[in-house]
Amino acid sequence: MLASPYGECMSEPTESTPVWRPGTVVVAAGRPSREPDQPLNVPVTLAAPYVAGGDREYGRYANPTWTAFEDALGALEGGRCLAYASGLAAIAAVLDLVAHGERVVVPRHAYQGSLGQLADLESRGRVRVDLVDVTDTDAVVAACEDAALVWLESPTNPALELVDLPRVIAAAHDAGARVAVDNTFATPLVQRPLELGADLVVHSVTKYLSGHSDVVLGAVVTDDAEIAEVLKHRRDSFGAIPGPWEAWLALRGMRTLEVRLERAQRTAAEIARRLAERPEVTEVRYPGFGSVVAAVLADPDHADRWTRATALWVHATSLGGVESTFERRRRWRTESLTIPEGLVRMAVGIEDVEDLWEDLVTALERTR
Repeated sequence: MLASPYGECMSEPTESTPVWRPGTVVVAAGRPSREPDQPLNVPVTLAAPYVAGGDREYGRYANPTWTAFEDALGALEGGRCLAYASGLAAIAAVLDLVAHGERVVVPRHAYQGSLGQLADLESRGRVRVDLVDVTDTDAVVAACEDAALVWLESPTNPALELVDLPRVIAAAHDAGARVAVDNTFATPLVQRPLELGADLVVHSVTKYLSGHSDVVLGAVVTDDAEIAEVLKHRRDSFGAIPGPWEAWLALRGMRTLEVRLERAQRTAAEIARRLAERPEVTEVRYPGFGSVVAAVLADPDHADRWTRATALWVHATSLGGVESTFERRRRWRTESLTIPEGLVRMAVGIEDVEDLWEDLVTALERTR
């Protein structure tokens, strides 16, 4: 069973579906009907126009391959899913719900794409942004006053800080704010923010859900029918739609999410434990679940050399694939200045733990 700070999650029952655990939902949801000669998997539908008179009409409005993916992820998160061309497109769709001049509360340590979009919107007078330290729950609760949207990550990227989601969500709602949670790092197998009261969940499907570093895709899930309709209408209008091939690949990758995450999470916990004993490492951050670890080296130059000296670990900025990747985050000029210069974000894959460890140690010692 995957570790979770909120306990075991169950899928939402319907009239025709029994209550299944997430590991079953991820395999069974989004399948074609069980009729003779039906394919087991939804095929890729490559179509721009459809014959008139039905519900689809045009490829910007709907696609059967999208629908299968959206059904599966919606069942996992417990809401209605809309897929987007990328994680950034999904983020933009949620931020577009904020009216002109309203306030958005966001962690000071968060995905750079989210912070970048908010900085751009603020520079144009579109929104007001309040950066908060999510480890100070009282301060976050206070910041919710007069906010239109509270944007959360738990754990945060790349600091791996945890948010008291139930308390912050309740405070935001008391203040009349909506809450969006980027659930990319945790995945719905570890936490389901809608069950904790969040209004929207965002995913970079590129990462753990698709899981093979070959797809760029995003998604938003909500259990609010009105919000879902607004998002659908705007996606139809603005055209930030996924490709059917990308949706098919993401759904295929998502089928193995539980087994991939179980393996990677187990390995990540062991890697974190061993790194804490290394003299070169001054701090290890691991939230106790998921497969992202942060190791802080005293010397940023050593951290740079380390990430370029391995044979198995890949120096890359993305994460969530079957391969292990890592990078020094402050190599990006847009990264928060409160992130340590020597912090290396490590995304553990599904390789053998001993091979991963030997590769890390060899590179650490060779680059000292």
